[in-house]
Amino acid sequence: MAKFETKKLRNLGIIGQGDAGKTSLVEAILFNTGMTDRLGKVDDGSSNMDFEPEETKRKITISSKLHHCEWNDHELHIVDTPGYTNFLHDTRGCMRVLGGAVMVVSAVDGVKAQTQTLWKWAEEFEIPFIAFINKLDRERSDYLTTLDDMEKNLKCRPVAVNMPIGEAEEFKGVIDLIRMKARTYKFDEKGSYDEGDIPAEYQEEADRLHLMLVEACAEADDELMEKYLETEELSHVEILRGLREGVLTGVFIPVLCGSATANIGIRQLLDYIVVSTPSPVDKGIQYGKNPKTGEEETREPDPSAPFSAMVFKTVSDPFTGKLSLFRVYSGTVKSDSNVYNSTKETSERIGQILLPEGKKQKAVSEAVAGDIVAVAKLKETETGDTLCDAGKPIVYESPISLKPVISFALEPKNKGDEEKIFTGLSKLTEEDPALHLLRDVETKEMIISGMGQVHVEVVVEKLKRKYGVEVLLKEPKVPYRETIKKSVEQAYRHKKQSGGKGQFADVTIKIKPLERGAGYEFVDKVVGGVIPRQFIPAVDKGIQESLPKGVLAGYPIQDVQVTLFDGSHHSVDSSEMAFKIAGSMAFKKAVEAASPILLEPMVEMEINVPDECVGEVIGDMNSRRGKVLGMEPQAGSQVIKAQVPMSEVLKYAPDLRSMTSDRGLFTMEFTHYEEVPSHMMAKLLAEFKAKVE
Repeated sequence: MAKFETKKLRNLGIIGQGDAGKTSLVEAILFNTGMTDRLGKVDDGSSNMDFEPEETKRKITISSKLHHCEWNDHELHIVDTPGYTNFLHDTRGCMRVLGGAVMVVSAVDGVKAQTQTLWKWAEEFEIPFIAFINKLDRERSDYLTTLDDMEKNLKCRPVAVNMPIGEAEEFKGVIDLIRMKARTYKFDEKGSYDEGDIPAEYQEEADRLHLMLVEACAEADDELMEKYLETEELSHVEILRGLREGVLTGVFIPVLCGSATANIGIRQLLDYIVVSTPSPVDKGIQYGKNPKTGEEETREPDPSAPFSAMVFKTVSDPFTGKLSLFRVYSGTVKSDSNVYNSTKETSERIGQILLPEGKKQKAVSEAVAGDIVAVAKLKETETGDTLCDAGKPIVYESPISLKPVISFALEPKNKGDEEKIFTGLSKLTEEDPALHLLRDVETKEMIISGMGQVHVEVVVEKLKRKYGVEVLLKEPKVPYRETIKKSVEQAYRHKKQSGGKGQFADVTIKIKPLERGAGYEFVDKVVGGVIPRQFIPAVDKGIQESLPKGVLAGYPIQDVQVTLFDGSHHSVDSSEMAFKIAGSMAFKKAVEAASPILLEPMVEMEINVPDECVGEVIGDMNSRRGKVLGMEPQAGSQVIKAQVPMSEVLKYAPDLRSMTSDRGLFTMEFTHYEEVPSHMMAKLLAEFKAKVE
């Protein structure tokens, strides 16, 4: 496969907020590079990348897809990523293996919260990128305002490399600010244009932006700065050199513009991708750990180095099986060879190596440092695992997965489908690490958790399409608890005589409340042998068996201490079973007399919202009985930290989306239990009673 040297490869992510036009841009890139013979469109369902039925129905990217193309004697591995909040976890997983990225920003909508999140992740993974301001042919598009929006909300230095000729219905083409030439397009979808001089009415603005570009390029390189201070000008080649240096060092972000659906500005974008984004060689040494010693290991991006790669995505299909996608960081791997999974400490057989092309794959004989390829049917390997040479093992750090934010209980539409559902969902969790599945032992429910309601709904649709089972989504039961408010002493005598050997056990216990989270504690203070030693564990066992079903509403009892201090026995009729029953009954009666109360689970939330939405979100949190613990300012947004009852935020995701116009993000995590307010407790107990009846 090694048609191109590693330094001629580009691993490029197309990232940005939802509806910015990322997939349309990838379609235009594939068309311009000859990989497709027609311009695929998302709106009419002819996209080569958004081919899953759930995507064509919603007209959004749900799962990242890969393709490749050639341009100016370079090979580009392109990753088209989701931009909607519900599916950003997939984008994050792919960002770990990217060399560079194109950040797509809509000239209509500007920078949204999703873009800010992706910007932070790009900094975390040290991904250099260039920006493409899209949709300049749309109504209300504004190039300069979008540039300002990037600077203000991303705290970056955007530098225009081209500028539009007109906007909205007046949009005609772009001006190359390096060569100072105008390209006027014919709007024939082929990307045809006429090149000529800059129209007089745009000359002044073009000169201003050209000067800013030259100054930025000079600042990125000491030699260029020296020359610029002497001559006040740089050659075309020198500007390109400064542009590349600026991208690699992150000093500034080159910004190009156009329209992906009209195929305007795409070839120029491709030129600058090749010129300025890094190759695997530019990214340099990869760091990992030796799985045996824990010491640091390094790998050069060299085809002759020991093989190492990271699996960053898994695709599961009931017909073709499991497909593992991986980025080769060092060395060479050939089809029909053995590799070592250093994460799982097991050997894996590599069959046919495949090069992803949207929904298809092309078989190749080998993959070298820098390549992104796939292989089918690896037995033990999962997303995040490292594959390597068994003689030179290394483990790369996998990116931290995002935590689910919403949960639903699953109910089979047809009886007897439980196992089919669990099997199908287990396969889907292989390809989607942000999807969590569990059987709740307490509530007896199958719980599915995801990044938002749309995420979970899409999973349910896939379950029906791929595995032929239908489920209903319900709000999961809140795992309330019961406890006591005061100390109580309680005696109970269990006596039964019905011919033959009888049953006798007599116990006296004291129960008292413990601090929150303490659980259950049993104290033995029996003296003088009133209860024989062999029967005392039976009393404890009887009490423990009563804990899961409380006296108020049947919820588990916690945070209680039980002291056994007195009782009596019968030399013939006493037994372990009798003392177990006596312990259980004494405990239940004691709890009833000890002012039992309900406890509710509390969660801690971090909610990232735009500055202008803070007041509304805090007001809403107060209405949910939440406590705001503090706020942290970020670029154009605030992170609100709050503590709130779980019952109040089971469906928080759609509410936050509504309050912030889909610009809010949140995480939540269970922390502890708190007493339910008395007015709420009466309501909950009435609901419980109604269900029982």
